[in-house]
Amino acid sequence: MNEKTTRTVALSDHAREVIDHWVAKFPEGRQRSAVIEALRVVQHDNKGYLTADLMDAVADYIDVPRIQVYEVAAFYSIFETEPCGEHHISVCTNISCHLRGSQEIVDHIEKKLGVKTGESTPDGKFFLKREEECLAACVNAPMMMIDHVYYEHLTPEKVDDILDKIE
Repeated sequence: MNEKTTRTVALSDHAREVIDHWVAKFPEGRQRSAVIEALRVVQHDNKGYLTADLMDAVADYIDVPRIQVYEVAAFYSIFETEPCGEHHISVCTNISCHLRGSQEIVDHIEKKLGVKTGESTPDGKFFLKREEECLAACVNAPMMMIDHVYYEHLTPEKVDDILDKIE
């Protein structure tokens, strides 16, 4: 087996299916545009973080230079390159969310999960990421994102309900 074949074995069938879907959305030669979605699905499949081997596998699979994949993973705050909790929680703390109670939401999540911002729960289920400057849902403040899904108009009770339903 050559290195490229060995690397792509690390990608699940599901990840390859999602990557193929996104690559097909872009014109020939523009598969680099699928890197964000490729990394997102691979990170999710790997319990919430990316390894060098997985990033190399993504680059090899979609046939882009590895550095382009590393640049995307390093730039965007949605990607983690160290082990952390499987489900990523980001709470918007920009002015609109702050004025509508986002700090109360952060405090409530920290208390409920027994962690501080930037930490994972001992069981590895949740990672309370750093607070986000803006998640672009100001009209529905306060809000949070868990695994790229938005939850808006939050109250501590809504947060409890959301977290309790995550498996």
